[in-house]
Amino acid sequence: MRPALEVADIFRRCGPNYRQTHADALSRAQRRAMSAIELCRTAALGGHVEQCDACGHQRIAYDSCRHRCCPKCQSLARAQWLERRHAELLPDVEYFHVVFTLPEPIAALAYQNKKTLYDL
Repeated sequence: MRPALEVADIFRRCGPNYRQTHADALSRAQRRAMSAIELCRTAALGGHVEQCDACGHQRIAYDSCRHRCCPKCQSLARAQWLERRHAELLPDVEYFHVVFTLPEPIAALAYQNKKTLYDL
């Protein structure tokens, strides 16, 4: 069931004015992400007809933007990531998820050797 209000609804309603008001502060990547989210699962990206094999009922399903920032497109990936992390946890132990930025020299090294460094 679709929620009453989605990020895409807010972007479609307020995005043009927001982009105009904050034109100097938004990067090209941010504007692209907003646009992708606005267009996700709309006729603008095309679509296809799905049909039930049992009863023949048809419905139009619009294509996804597949942008990494889109909450609709990334919800399954996020859920799968959380499930994998949950499987790694020890029972009855309190955990905290910590995200940090590596210093630039190490970040460049980590980028080239992701598997080795992130598994440390």
